[in-house]
Amino acid sequence: KDVTYICPFTGAVRGTLTVTNYRLYFKSMERDPPFVLDASLGVISRVEKIGGASSRGENSYGLETVCKDIRNLRFAHKPEGRTRRSIFENLMKYAFPVSNNLSLFAFEYKEVFPENGWKLYDALLEYRRQGIPNESWRITKINERYELCDTYPALLVVPANIPDEELKRVASFRSRGRIPVLSWIHPESQATITRCSQPMVGVSGKRSKEDEKYLQAIMDSNAQSHKIFIFDARPSVNAVANKAKGGGYESEDAYQNAELVFLDIHNIHVMRESLRKLKEIVYPNIEETHWLSNLESTHWLEHIKLILAGALRIADRVESGKTSVVVHCSDGWDRTAQLTSLAMLMLDGHYRTIRGFEVLVEKEWLSFGHRFQLRVGHGDKNHADADRSPVFLQFIDCVWQMTRQFPTAFEFNEYFLITILDHLYSCLFGTFLCNSEQQRGKEWQRMLALELGFLGSNLGSFTYYVKLSKLISASDLLYLKKKKEEMFLKLNYNLHSIIFTFKVYNLVIFSISRII
Repeated sequence: KDVTYICPFTGAVRGTLTVTNYRLYFKSMERDPPFVLDASLGVISRVEKIGGASSRGENSYGLETVCKDIRNLRFAHKPEGRTRRSIFENLMKYAFPVSNNLSLFAFEYKEVFPENGWKLYDALLEYRRQGIPNESWRITKINERYELCDTYPALLVVPANIPDEELKRVASFRSRGRIPVLSWIHPESQATITRCSQPMVGVSGKRSKEDEKYLQAIMDSNAQSHKIFIFDARPSVNAVANKAKGGGYESEDAYQNAELVFLDIHNIHVMRESLRKLKEIVYPNIEETHWLSNLESTHWLEHIKLILAGALRIADRVESGKTSVVVHCSDGWDRTAQLTSLAMLMLDGHYRTIRGFEVLVEKEWLSFGHRFQLRVGHGDKNHADADRSPVFLQFIDCVWQMTRQFPTAFEFNEYFLITILDHLYSCLFGTFLCNSEQQRGKEWQRMLALELGFLGSNLGSFTYYVKLSKLISASDLLYLKKKKEEMFLKLNYNLHSIIFTFKVYNLVIFSISRII
């Protein structure tokens, strides 16, 4: 009791602060209606003590919680009340359960929902929707026990004429065994998007006959083109530097009829620093006189532009060029996931529905091993961990940019995207925990998944275009048609609108999806 929240917008607010094993809850005592601050402990990055017992000045003694969603929550305590110590100890214990050998809250949460979120994505059903298997592509269970690649899903789609024994040899030439596998196939041209990791060519320029044959098989599966494009997400200088570590990129001399394109998207460390700079200029106050120059100095929009531009090049090559593409970065679980999922969102209207978008995230991010646990740092007090990075946040920002340009092409609105981000950090559900399908599979019975069973009661709030049947069938609403035959969303990626990140964490500053 008698704790003061130092709000950067409204000033000091006296009230009561409660900490449970899931949330931090502050309620004012003197306002009607009361001021309420409700934050999941999973969003907390670190907790710092402010001032000492001898500190002078009003509100100079207390705690500050630095959050992963850009907010800093500062609370002033009275030194004589001795409440700071108990609050600090409870926050350090329950906000960082992994560091204290405790379970994340998702393992304790027992709410019952109409639908089982773990059954949302069925790989076989999704591939059948795409027309797989067919004469050129087959579904293999070689990774059923995650022995070929422990960060890939159990079911993989590979060229039909490549036997499983050859897949093992291809895996030995790709970083972490992440071989090229199918993400999406065009329903008419049969041009494909496949994803993988970098080849292990090293400084000596090693080659693999099996890997070269494999990419040739991908190209041959598409009768519309006798060429294949390899989109390397990295800047070329970074790809060259990776040779010193045993990695590298495909040589156009070794891979016949292949064209290599670098997309110049920077790594997780650059993105983390960009978000840090962004936080400095948007929270707690914005310097309006230098807003544009300050925003430019963060390079956040520049990164968003490069990601969108890369995804558009991939989608354009598949749609207009009728050419198959291979997409990778270094390990194939960060920038690769951004590019494949955004390109698929541009090409396939199914993914622009609420359920289709959930399937897209489950497929391209969760099943293919984006390292959510490491990138977000769930329950870990080591806030300076170099593995943390806003990769998924950038993807959601890119999706928001697309919805701004084509609002009637999507069933969902920004409230839906914000809710997903809210639960990226909340640790309420198991969806965004763990680093791979294999890890998640060991724990799924102990956790709930974020799914329509939870979101269902809010679908009206999440929906932009009410009549789903019209959304799916009305191509004039789905596609920007500079030419009548164009069948995908073609973005203007020279962005001038206000950034989504600013909207999420300033205009919608408090949690919008609390159910307990």
